[in-house]
Amino acid sequence: MKNIIKVLVSLLVIFSFNSCKQSDNIIDSTLDNFETGAVLRTIQVVSNTLNSSNNASTWEVKVEEQDQQDGKLFKSVSVYVSIRDLTPGNGITVAKDKFVKSFDASTFSTGPKGLPTGNVSASFGEAAAALGITPAQYAPGDLFVFELRLELTDGRIFGASSAAGIITGGFFASPFKYNAILLCSPEPGTYRVVMHDSFGDGWQTNGGNGGNGIKVTMDGVVTEIGMCSPYEASPYVCTGIPNTKTFKEAETTVTIPVGTETATWDFPGDQYGEIAFEIYGPQNQLLLAVGFGEGSPGLLPVTLCAM
Repeated sequence: MKNIIKVLVSLLVIFSFNSCKQSDNIIDSTLDNFETGAVLRTIQVVSNTLNSSNNASTWEVKVEEQDQQDGKLFKSVSVYVSIRDLTPGNGITVAKDKFVKSFDASTFSTGPKGLPTGNVSASFGEAAAALGITPAQYAPGDLFVFELRLELTDGRIFGASSAAGIITGGFFASPFKYNAILLCSPEPGTYRVVMHDSFGDGWQTNGGNGGNGIKVTMDGVVTEIGMCSPYEASPYVCTGIPNTKTFKEAETTVTIPVGTETATWDFPGDQYGEIAFEIYGPQNQLLLAVGFGEGSPGLLPVTLCAM
């Protein structure tokens, strides 16, 4: 019995030694073949909208460059653009991966972490020209997708295709790709919003007792509208069609001033699938109808371009 135990212990020691040796070989091989790359960490998305009514409207991000020599290898950042056509009513436009412009490392300054930091941007006019598209080929609601490609002094280039998940998210926040929604200057006037709740207890959007309303952002200024709930104090309307105490119907308006450059409508969601609403333009034209349970959180495709 003692001899059997001695043999088992000996085999265990040999197995453990070989396993450690094999593991060390794998680690050594990985480290020997590991290549240090570079990232562009997103500091701030300055603007993620473009105005098709204004060629000078600009998409812009602030980024921080980091490489294995803390910025000494940084040469330039190039901007490429593609279009995601989300408005098939005017046909499908396919144009992608077109070079727009480059930013030399000299245009960056040293940030608070001692790394090159700077703003990268592209105007709507520059992006549309790079894509080679005409007004008949795009419409408000489409997405312009910008990709940044970082070039180092040793010739290596890093972009979205070379970024792993650990780079695109988390601390590094280096997706190399950014979406910009295409808008237009809105028709000024009074927009009417008719709201419904199928259960009759008002709106519960992103909260069980009410939640936020629809946020209309006009040139950075937010107006919030919605239908009230009996469960909490609310700034939203409780009267409407008809003047009801069952919280089934309500109506309100939003006024977009003359000269407004951009206006976005953002819906917070539908907690219980009981919400419906319609949005009408200044001439009482129906712009959007959302049925009961159809309201997903996010930007609403409300577009009525000024002539």
